[in-house]
Amino acid sequence: KEAEKKEAEKKEAEKKEFEKKSKRDVVVHPIVLLSVVDHYSRVAKGTTKRVVGTLLGEVSDYSLHITNCFAVPFEEDPRDPQVWFLDHNFHENMYAMFKKVNQKERVVGWYSTGPKIKPSDLSIHELYRRYCPEPVLVVMDVQPKDLELPMEAYYSVQEETADQVFKRTFLHVQSTVGAFEAEEVGVEHLLRDIKNASASTLAVRVGDKITALKSLAMRLKDISEYLKQVVAGKLPMNKDIVYQLQEIFNLLPDQDCDELVRSFAMQTNDMMLALYLGSMLRSTVALHNLINNKVRNKKLKDGKAEETKKAKSEDKKEEEKKGDGDKDEEAKEEA
Repeated sequence: KEAEKKEAEKKEAEKKEFEKKSKRDVVVHPIVLLSVVDHYSRVAKGTTKRVVGTLLGEVSDYSLHITNCFAVPFEEDPRDPQVWFLDHNFHENMYAMFKKVNQKERVVGWYSTGPKIKPSDLSIHELYRRYCPEPVLVVMDVQPKDLELPMEAYYSVQEETADQVFKRTFLHVQSTVGAFEAEEVGVEHLLRDIKNASASTLAVRVGDKITALKSLAMRLKDISEYLKQVVAGKLPMNKDIVYQLQEIFNLLPDQDCDELVRSFAMQTNDMMLALYLGSMLRSTVALHNLINNKVRNKKLKDGKAEETKKAKSEDKKEEEKKGDGDKDEEAKEEA
């Protein structure tokens, strides 16, 4: 019996490993996010409707990279979620044109601006299984309110129900935002128009750090709530989550260590000294520029005064010459 139990556990572990390998992590590229937002702004902005489209990509570095997408005409009845229409002929024509441009990109799934999973999503997912054996669904939130990533990725898996009928359900997978080097350059150029140009680099960095700390505080709050519910018996304990949390706590530094406190103090003092010297240099350079500006203005004023004097003396000489000429003419006339 023990041998049978061990074999069953081994098979189950192998099955889980196979599922993990088959369900790859999803990496969404910036052009996809921009295209989805553009599609929503053109079609459904200001309404309760959602938009749907096809995702294109390829598998590299053991991850599914979603590198492109295109919109697909989609309609659904708001009263009956099972009544929907997706133009698969349009999808096939568009994919044929995209394939001429890039052979590597293939259909890997579809996107929806839910912002959550809808009841009809499983049937739409089954439609996309014609074009891809294991499509991925990426649900985008085009109007995010939290500091989290505005997307969630799902695969569909078979689930055994009580009546021995296999029913498909969505399984959440890890998703991140990634980009190639060329895309990073393009995104930086786009962000130049969005960011406040008057804000200094230091202010931008401080703002980014504040946003990151807010996001970290939200994550810690979620962890605390989960652990409280596990202790209270409201939720079952998940060993994987507990192991991950223990690994996070093990990575935390020992803050009571004298060496760590000393090193932090030294680094802070070095940074403050650099800031002090930088401020002194900036004030010295500003004062130097002010003095140079005053000297330059004084020289310009003196030069203008000399020019006006020269102009006046020349005018006087011309008047004197004219006066002498008039006297000579009068003398000639008298003679």
